Amino acid sequence: MAKPKLFEPIRIGDTTLANRIVIAPMCQYSARDGEMSDWHLIHLGQLAMSGAALLTIEATAVTPEGRITYGDVGLYSDATEAAMKRVIDGIRRWSDMPISIQLAHAGRKASCEVPWKGGAQLPPDHSNGWQTEAPSAVPFLDSDNPPVALDADGLARVRNAFADAARRSDRLGLDAIQIHAAHGYLLHEFLSPISNRRDDEYGGSLENRMRFPLEVFDAIRAAFSADKPVTVRVSGTDWVEGGWDGEQTVDFAKALEARGCSAIHVSSGGVSVAQKIPIGPNYQVPLARQVKQAVSMPVVAVGLITEAEQAEAIVSTGDADMIAVARAVLYNPHWPWHVAAALGGQVKAPPQYLRSQPRRYPNLFLAD
Repeated sequence: MAKPKLFEPIRIGDTTLANRIVIAPMCQYSARDGEMSDWHLIHLGQLAMSGAALLTIEATAVTPEGRITYGDVGLYSDATEAAMKRVIDGIRRWSDMPISIQLAHAGRKASCEVPWKGGAQLPPDHSNGWQTEAPSAVPFLDSDNPPVALDADGLARVRNAFADAARRSDRLGLDAIQIHAAHGYLLHEFLSPISNRRDDEYGGSLENRMRFPLEVFDAIRAAFSADKPVTVRVSGTDWVEGGWDGEQTVDFAKALEARGCSAIHVSSGGVSVAQKIPIGPNYQVPLARQVKQAVSMPVVAVGLITEAEQAEAIVSTGDADMIAVARAVLYNPHWPWHVAAALGGQVKAPPQYLRSQPRRYPNLFLAD
């Protein structure tokens, strides 16, 4: 059997990944005051044994106001950095899987209840709520408290917070940074004309709407080690007429690549409740394909990728260079093992688990 493309190595900037499977960031809403807990050690620890090529830490707020919920992880203080260091050190003792972090700011979609308690936005006077901020004073839902539009000082504060979080990420020894510019959060809010109603140099034209996200990229790239990748996650479309779309995404991707972006992860939606998403297997892959045809940096596809042959087809046909999994790997933390077995690939496994290798797959595991 020919070696599957999914299990060939790939270079992201100056970093070589063992295969083409990325574990996407998945919010756990289990931090306290932005500080990681034992849950994160358990959760990320098991995923670091999964055989994937890269593990991405969940959306990590660069300011307290940038958290989606009061349970979100942050990296904006010595206390949040120390809590994350404890988790990363625990993982590193047992796994050498590269670890990335997604740096984020939730913008107008911040100050929410955790999902299993309804997820509704909490008003500023709630004990677990705060005043949100965004490109414009336009709420996500009509029932939400309107955000405060960021002024020049606010933009500088947020931009500097992203850079500071990048420096903290570097001190923690993290291998890569992913900038969250998708799913209707702050940087996506600047990109989309649905949420960006500004009339200054940060609103209106595509060039203006891209300006602040590109400034944030430049600030992070300058603050993070030059030999480590900085990547970006984007929404390839808002799924709303007159909103952000594939052509604008391509322009944004080209601008990012020109600034030294190492890879781009193409998701979609999140900025408007009017979105009409044709959800089904591979529903976002055409968005990744459109970007891949326009740039030379690696492109990551995501979205209801659950089967081995499906994942292999995405990379072997050139629709994307890598695939990312989230819910599938929550359901099955050894999803890459099973995909490798089905395709005839090999994955790295910890020595403690080598005895679990099925007899019918005698070459599945690559031991440390």
